[in-house]
Amino acid sequence: MHESRETRMSETEDGPRVWRNVRLATFAPGRPGIGAVDHGALAIRDGRILYAGPEAALPGAALSEAEVIDGEGRWITPGLIDCHTHLVWAGDRAHEFELRLRGASYEEVARAGGGIVSSVAALRKASEDDLVRQTLPRLDALMAEGVTTVEVKSGYGLDLAGERKSLRAARRLAGLRPVSIRTTFLGAHALPPEARGDKDAFIGEVADAILPALAAEGLVDAVDAFCEGIAFSPEQVERVFARAKALGLPVKLHADQLSNLGGAALAARHDALSADHLEHTDEAGAMAMARSGTVAVLLPGAYYFIRETRLPPVELFRRHRVPMAVATDANPGTSPLTSPLLAMNMAATLFRLTVDECLAGTTREAARALGLLSEIGTLEAGKRADLAVWSVERPAELVYRMGFNPLHARIRGTR
Repeated sequence: MHESRETRMSETEDGPRVWRNVRLATFAPGRPGIGAVDHGALAIRDGRILYAGPEAALPGAALSEAEVIDGEGRWITPGLIDCHTHLVWAGDRAHEFELRLRGASYEEVARAGGGIVSSVAALRKASEDDLVRQTLPRLDALMAEGVTTVEVKSGYGLDLAGERKSLRAARRLAGLRPVSIRTTFLGAHALPPEARGDKDAFIGEVADAILPALAAEGLVDAVDAFCEGIAFSPEQVERVFARAKALGLPVKLHADQLSNLGGAALAARHDALSADHLEHTDEAGAMAMARSGTVAVLLPGAYYFIRETRLPPVELFRRHRVPMAVATDANPGTSPLTSPLLAMNMAATLFRLTVDECLAGTTREAARALGLLSEIGTLEAGKRADLAVWSVERPAELVYRMGFNPLHARIRGTR
């Protein structure tokens, strides 16, 4: 395969275009595995997929006035989706990394005043413009590996002004780059210093004041919380989720990362889009997620970075047919990772996911985890033309190789 003028392009595409002589990983329902089409074609019109299937069955109408491109045997997948990030932050926490290298645990760092609270102090000092400027290189790194949709959580403001600033910065990213941004309010992330240890009072402020205000401003697509001993109890999370439901907002949950407080089951009771981390989830939690359709979002970057030893129960998720997504968890303290390709490799090597599971986890199941599967995540007629074109001989290369980016083109439809 020779590299054309379009190598590594990243563009918004609304004009008619037909890729011929390509191989497709459609992830479409009814097709086995990745939904592979070996001798394929893909047609785009008005920012939407018009056709994705065998080239021999390409409708003649798809070629009308279209630019026809010889894909030279490349693979086309849906654009990658990073469905769990904390991408907007200020400063860094490299000093905490050094502490952990000397043996401090994640909880010890947090209880000593580090962790999330240190990022809160940095974000509160930063302006909205500062946040955008510092975040763009991280977003560019994701996009350079084929990402077309990114979920961005707040949670480093922990007051109305800081959370608003964070979410506004996240929304601005979509105006500066050809990428879709989904904003998630994570006000129940940690306890700010001014709360003086009163978690119930703070949760009341989050649920009754901060969340309604930000939702009214149109800044919130979903609501998340951190259910953990060092964060908030199931009862406190329930209070936030009740307010989210009253506002018509879907929920997600940081669940069962460091202990089993029944977070997976809690998420399922509220029909959460996803429960994330899940290293300590038990079979009851997995069964509850299966019943509710809640996606298990696996975050191998955090598992690796904080040297966790307990694996998420992947076999339970398989047994009970819980959908599994894979994300970077890009954040300053526990997963400073902005490579979805490396996240897939980690999911395979650390969590023993299959290649097909890793690829589906960053496309179809990641879309499901954001409530966007009707729009993106598979190559099907009618869906938005978010695509990644890869110079690989087989899709396994996207999971197997480390420090290598075979992206040929990244295309995002806008309609």
